[in-house]
Amino acid sequence: MTAPRPDAQALADAVARGMLDRDAFSRWLGVELVTLAPGRCTVRMTVRDEMVNGFGVAHGGIAYSLADSALAFASNTNGRVTVAIENNIGYPVAVHPGNVLTAVAEETGAANRVAYYGVTVRNEAGVIVATFRGTVYRTRQHHFPQPATT
Repeated sequence: MTAPRPDAQALADAVARGMLDRDAFSRWLGVELVTLAPGRCTVRMTVRDEMVNGFGVAHGGIAYSLADSALAFASNTNGRVTVAIENNIGYPVAVHPGNVLTAVAEETGAANRVAYYGVTVRNEAGVIVATFRGTVYRTRQHHFPQPATT
């Protein structure tokens, strides 16, 4: 794998900053952007008491939402507004309040308009607590104005 061009990294960073500034839900989750590169993102959060379901474990939507946030950041790093069109998740291990979850999203394949991502969510012990796959659609809209072509 080749290192991303510096301008590609700067674009990824600017897009992620702008997205996080407008993403009230990720902020409510307590999402921290750990690392970011074109097509890849790592985010982290701590599970709080108000995130549990009636069985005393974290609601499945918590790990799903963290994985979905990682997908959103990673898939938008190319500078085009990109939205999920299909996702699925598996939960091999329960998540509990106090767990620190880390989600790593990585592009696994892409065409002009559609791209595929895998996201792995681990707890603080490194145990996989969720596996997530997402398909995204890359719109024609850019996060930032594009220079006019002549």
